[in-house]
Amino acid sequence: MSYHFFAIMSRMKYINRWSLMNNTRLENISEHSLTVAMIAHALAVISNKVYGNNINAEHAATIALFHDSTEIITGDLPTPIKYSSKTLRNAYKDIEAEAAGQLVSTLPDYMKEEYEKLLIPKDTDKYTLKLVKAADKLSALIKCIEEEQMGNTEFNRAKSEIMSGIEKMELPEVEVFMRDFLPSYSLSLDEQNFSM
Repeated sequence: MSYHFFAIMSRMKYINRWSLMNNTRLENISEHSLTVAMIAHALAVISNKVYGNNINAEHAATIALFHDSTEIITGDLPTPIKYSSKTLRNAYKDIEAEAAGQLVSTLPDYMKEEYEKLLIPKDTDKYTLKLVKAADKLSALIKCIEEEQMGNTEFNRAKSEIMSGIEKMELPEVEVFMRDFLPSYSLSLDEQNFSM
C-alpha cells in the first residue's frame, strides 16, 4: 500500500502567504515553516542556556515545521480575517483540527501517533507551544522587515501590529532573539560581513 502524507506535505511550497498584500517577493508556507522551525529551535536554546529551562529544542523545531501544514487543505486564511471575530476564530480552529486529522490519516498506523504529536500537539508542554507561536510571529516580523528593505510600505501596519503582539507575549527568550539577531535582518550581505 502507498501512503500520501509526504507527497501531500511537499505541496506546502504551492501555498503562498500574505495573499491580500502586495509582495515584492512571494513567500510560501514551506519556506515560512523552515524559518519558524529555526527560530523556534533558537528560542528553546535561549530558554535553556540563558534562563535555565529544560525545553526540547528539537521537538519545538519539529512542531514548527508542521505548524502550518493544515493550510495545504485549508489554504492560508489571512490573519485579519481569521481573527476578525470569535466565531470565525473558533470555526477556523475546528477546520484546522479536521484538516490535521485528514493529514494524519494519510500515514500508516505505526506512524500516526508520532505525527499527531506534531500536527495536533495537545500533550506538548504549553511553554514550548508559546515559543513556537512566538517564532511564527518573529518570522512574520522578518517578512515585514524584508519588504520594508525593498521599499514596500504595504507591510508597515502589519509590522506595527506584529510588534505589538510580540511585546504582549512577554517572553524573555524573544527579547534576547530580537536584541541579538533581529538587527541583522536590516543589513545587506556585505554589511553582515561574513569575514568577521
